[in-house]
Amino acid sequence: MKFSLEWLKYFLDTEASLADIAARLNEIGIEVEGIEDPSEALAGFRVAKVLTAKPHPDADKLQVLTVDNGSGEIQQVVCGAPNARAGLVGVLGSPGATVPANGMVLRKAAIRGVESSGMMCSTRELELGEDHDGIIELPEDAPIGTDFAEYHGASPVLDVAITPNRPDCMGVYGIARDLAAAGLGALKPLKSFEIEEAFDCPVEIRTDDPEGCPAFYARVVRGVTNGASPDWMQARLKAAGQRPISALVDITNYMSLAFGRPAHVYDLAKLTGPVVARRAKDGEQVVALNDKTYTLDSTMTVIADDNGVHDIAGIMGGLDSSVSESTTDVLLEIAYFNPETIGVTGRKLGLASDARTRFERGVDPAWLDEGLQGLTSLVQRLCGGEASTAARAGSSPSEPKVIAFDPGLTARLGGVSVDEAEQKRILEALDFAVDGSWNVTVPLRRHDVEGAADLVEEVVRIHGLDKVASVALPRADGVARPTATPAQALERRVRRAAAARGLNEAVTWSFLPEAEAELFAEGPLWVLDNPISEDLKGMRPSLLPGLISAAKRNLDRGASSLRLFEIGRRYLRGKGGVSDERLTLGVVLAGDKAPRGWASGKAQGFDAFDAKAEAMALLAEAGAPVDKLQVMGEAGEQFHPGQSATLRLGPKNVLARFGTLHPRTLAEFDVDGPVVAVELFLDAIPAKKGAASFAKPHFAPPALQPVLRDFAFLVPRDLPAGDLQRAVKGADKANIVDARVFDVFAGQGVPEGKKSVAVEVTLQPGEKSYVEQDLKDIIDRIVTAVSKQTGGLIRG
Repeated sequence: MKFSLEWLKYFLDTEASLADIAARLNEIGIEVEGIEDPSEALAGFRVAKVLTAKPHPDADKLQVLTVDNGSGEIQQVVCGAPNARAGLVGVLGSPGATVPANGMVLRKAAIRGVESSGMMCSTRELELGEDHDGIIELPEDAPIGTDFAEYHGASPVLDVAITPNRPDCMGVYGIARDLAAAGLGALKPLKSFEIEEAFDCPVEIRTDDPEGCPAFYARVVRGVTNGASPDWMQARLKAAGQRPISALVDITNYMSLAFGRPAHVYDLAKLTGPVVARRAKDGEQVVALNDKTYTLDSTMTVIADDNGVHDIAGIMGGLDSSVSESTTDVLLEIAYFNPETIGVTGRKLGLASDARTRFERGVDPAWLDEGLQGLTSLVQRLCGGEASTAARAGSSPSEPKVIAFDPGLTARLGGVSVDEAEQKRILEALDFAVDGSWNVTVPLRRHDVEGAADLVEEVVRIHGLDKVASVALPRADGVARPTATPAQALERRVRRAAAARGLNEAVTWSFLPEAEAELFAEGPLWVLDNPISEDLKGMRPSLLPGLISAAKRNLDRGASSLRLFEIGRRYLRGKGGVSDERLTLGVVLAGDKAPRGWASGKAQGFDAFDAKAEAMALLAEAGAPVDKLQVMGEAGEQFHPGQSATLRLGPKNVLARFGTLHPRTLAEFDVDGPVVAVELFLDAIPAKKGAASFAKPHFAPPALQPVLRDFAFLVPRDLPAGDLQRAVKGADKANIVDARVFDVFAGQGVPEGKKSVAVEVTLQPGEKSYVEQDLKDIIDRIVTAVSKQTGGLIRG
């Protein structure tokens, strides 16, 4: 929410500086997100007077002006404005100044052969309005030489974040009230407007939906003139980020921003019959002020007449009954709408507005008559006209909460001692009523205050949260127990391992476009009913789509080599329609594995074996028994069928899938391949028997040196080397600690359909060294196991 310092001081009598106000706002829980000072944009622009104006010698539409800038120096300026003339007082931009509208830095330049030192400015060029037909004309008594920012009164703008529980601060007046309670000035009382009611209200006002619209007040003002709103109102609206439209529309926006109380104005000539708050009919439509057509249903509250719907109640008005320059008679409306109804309607229609934000959080239900009086007064003051009597339908909640409060609770619960008299002053300054027995009556606008603890919060935040002493929590003696769960410890360990292997961590959305999610879905998707964007509707069934999109963005920007990983959750539909969230690690390798060079020639790309290497290394770090893993196909239709596989513990427990992504998959993401990927299913890694996980024990080096033996086996040509390794390692688990393939040969001397696979076997003696017979027995067991499990024979 934005507002100018000038607007705040209209309600708050204070001499505090901008810095003090910003600091105090932060202290009382109204976070200042930014401060803009328009005077900075007007630096270098001064009030100046045109002394002479002569035609340009070489251009019909240009004039050569001599201008007094107040410093005693006369500047020559070439100007094409039709209203430029001797004696005009305007705004001069000197060389070095930056024009706000286009960022152009002014400098001395020759225009058609005549030197020009600066520029006489229009309102559009200084972003003070849309007028560009001529240069700014100031009053003749404007002080020559004065900085234009100072003369114009450009006020700094504060941008604050209002938490959802503080709808009372959704208006500048509410913020002024909090600052006054915090001792930063005095809150100025609102004027009591007396409206002369010239005739009875000619429109019947009714609420047929007391649940959605408990109270609906209105009044007719006839004989108005709708033109531009005054400069002071336009300046305040612009500071708040609103575009001035017309006086009648600006008045309603002003009421909303000043007091957090949305209102609406209808063109009376466009209404027929009674104006009624009611439920919409299923399929009923309305064209809103944003020119979009909305289809309504019977859960939504609307404002309608005999011709149909004119307003999506509390959210946005309709185009059909909007005011225009020709409007002469208006119906002013101010109402109280049920916050829950407003929220449901807004979400169903996907329609956000300032009015919805305020009504959804809860406006002041008591401020109806006062609001209607203030609205009417502003209309008459700025647009003229005579007012009717007020028409009232229904009534808003009027029973305030009364809370029995113990002032001692502030010290016990808030951790700070505040004098009882000061507590009473703070509460009363915030408009709470406190009697002698400390029964506190809560203002109706404070929906967030429900009990004594909330009153403690009000006292402490105004007294000063910085005055609450920092007290350490008690800690038991001894070493603290670890707080991370096994799953959290696993996630941290694998993340460190991936980073150590040179992978860069990415964080992508948990939501995907439906089409991309469908490519990786193993079943029905979780699709959001109320997504943050239509392109983010599907909950991700895999981490790979997000990583592929991230790789594409980087490749498109010139990255030559990408090694990305992400740890997160994929979302599947579990039994009974519940969400099944599974911890997963995704890796995507794209671009060049190694750049071109004098030794390697052209650049080398990533392949499926690189993906397998990452999968095996990360699974090992996660504690998976990698020596027992089986390499099997069926990585999924997203992968290239001849260049991908899965890693499994048994036929059903899939720990990972890896390989080159299918060209069809890459085409869906508009990525030039090849791209390889890994997906590790960390939730599928089984825990070691008797332990929480497969985490590696502390390493204790053996006392004796290992023994190496090389074997060459003739095996079927289509036998995976991993099957041979498992057969060797399983032959004698007590002595064999590793088996590594170091050569594969198929050619002369090797039978047809066979290949020769050389394996280096590492044997580790235990308490004593091997003797010859020990080694012979181990070798026999290896040869027997290989023959039995693979059909392989020792090569002679």
